[in-house]
Amino acid sequence: VRGVNRILALLCSPRPDGVSDNLARLFAEGAVEAGAGVRLEPLRRYAIAPCIGCGACSRPPHNCVLAKNGDQAEELFSLLQAAPLVLLAAPVYFYALPARFKAFIDRGQRFWAARSQADAAKGGESLLPPKPVLAALAAGRPRGGQLFNGALLTLKYFLAPQNARIQDTRLLRGLDKPEDLWARPAVCDALRAWGRHWGERVTARAKDGRVE
Repeated sequence: VRGVNRILALLCSPRPDGVSDNLARLFAEGAVEAGAGVRLEPLRRYAIAPCIGCGACSRPPHNCVLAKNGDQAEELFSLLQAAPLVLLAAPVYFYALPARFKAFIDRGQRFWAARSQADAAKGGESLLPPKPVLAALAAGRPRGGQLFNGALLTLKYFLAPQNARIQDTRLLRGLDKPEDLWARPAVCDALRAWGRHWGERVTARAKDGRVE
C-alpha cells in the first residue's frame, strides 16, 4: 500500500532548526536506517486561524467555519490521519506548548463534537481508525517535577477524539539550544535508536498499515 511506512514528524516549534526540530531529525535518521520513510513537516509553515469558539462545529457535519480562505488546519489533520505513525516534536514554553501548536490543537474541537455524537449513536465507537503517536518534548529548564505534565495532558485530550494516543515519549530537560543537545552524544544516539525501533515496527507492518 502506498505510503503506509511513511512516518509523519510534525515539527511544532516556531523556531527553525531549534532543539525539538533536531530531536525529530535524529529520530528520522534512525527510522530511515530501519527502512521507514519519514516526512518532516514544520507546523510553522501552515496558516492556522485560531478557534473563535463559535460552536458551529457542534452541529453535523461538524465542519469548521474557519476552514477556508487559505486556512490549512484541515490539510494538517489529513496528514495526521493518513500517516501510520506520527511524531510530535515540540518545545515546552512556560510548562505548556507553543502558541501556533496550541492554535492547531484548539481547531480539533470539531473532532470532539463528532465523537460526542458518535458516542450517543454508537455507544462510543470511533469514526476514525486507531492512530499511534509519539511525543518528543524539550525544555530549557533543568528541573521541575511537573515540567511536562500540562503539555502531555493537552496532547492526550487533543488526540483522544481522533482515536489516537501517545504510545511512547522522550521528555528532555536542560536543552535550551541545539548546542546543548550536541553536547550529549548519548542522548543523540538514544534518539536515533528510538527512531530505528519505531521504524522497524512501521516497516514490519507496512502491508496492513498497522503499528502496535
